[in-house]
Amino acid sequence: MRIRAATAAELDVLRDIERAAGECFRDLGMAEIADDEPFPVDVLAGYQRTGRAWVTADGADRPVAYLITDPVDGNVHVEQVSVHPDHARRGLGRALLEHVAERAAAGGVPALTLTTFAEVPWNAPYYLRCGFRVVDEARWTPGLRAIREREAAHGLDRWPRVVMRRDL
Repeated sequence: MRIRAATAAELDVLRDIERAAGECFRDLGMAEIADDEPFPVDVLAGYQRTGRAWVTADGADRPVAYLITDPVDGNVHVEQVSVHPDHARRGLGRALLEHVAERAAAGGVPALTLTTFAEVPWNAPYYLRCGFRVVDEARWTPGLRAIREREAAHGLDRWPRVVMRRDL
């Protein structure tokens, strides 16, 4: 497995990875999350063109996991990380996070941030093990507050959500 930049030809594959990874939410009674469509190809293309989309590729150089980021208030915000369930529990998500953290730190970025479900085992509890901490609402930056407002408008607040940060 190796981490590399996503290519334009792989954007539909990224959508397939996210759909497959989302299926596990059904077992938690979160079918709406499983049914939520990934970003459209044109949106993913923006991430890819600007160098903010990475994949973990298998031995045949096919993506099996991906991560996309946004710049938010001087930090690198992890917008999405998905691992195909056929390749889960092998450290691929953590490796992608480490890759992005190393790149961000080398560029002088102070932190990684993300928003996630508080009680889903492979969400907030996982990110805590990856060095993130929950950020109290009083400490949210304007950009993080705007992200949370968009998530709430999209209906994600039906389940508890948290903002997390990993200092670099």
